[in-house]
Amino acid sequence: MTRAWEADPSALFERRLGKSAEELGNSEGRDDCPDIWQLDNGDVAVIGRDLTTAYGPRLPDGVGIGPDERLVVIPGNMLRAAKADIPDA
Repeated sequence: MTRAWEADPSALFERRLGKSAEELGNSEGRDDCPDIWQLDNGDVAVIGRDLTTAYGPRLPDGVGIGPDERLVVIPGNMLRAAKADIPDA
């Protein structure tokens, strides 16, 4: 099956979008922190809690999670802090 978009596993981390979890008070400096990064190909990587199992049965109509995809959740303040780093469409 051909997809309209495919993730490129060779893309490199280019820059953090927004602030670190520690700066936002969402971490105590441990390694298990949520984060948002722009990759060098323009795609975005999100590190968050995997809640695929919890949200899967409750997805809105028309929303699906592919077998190689995961639904991750990050703190709302992290996405709001990244807003300034994300260009308008």
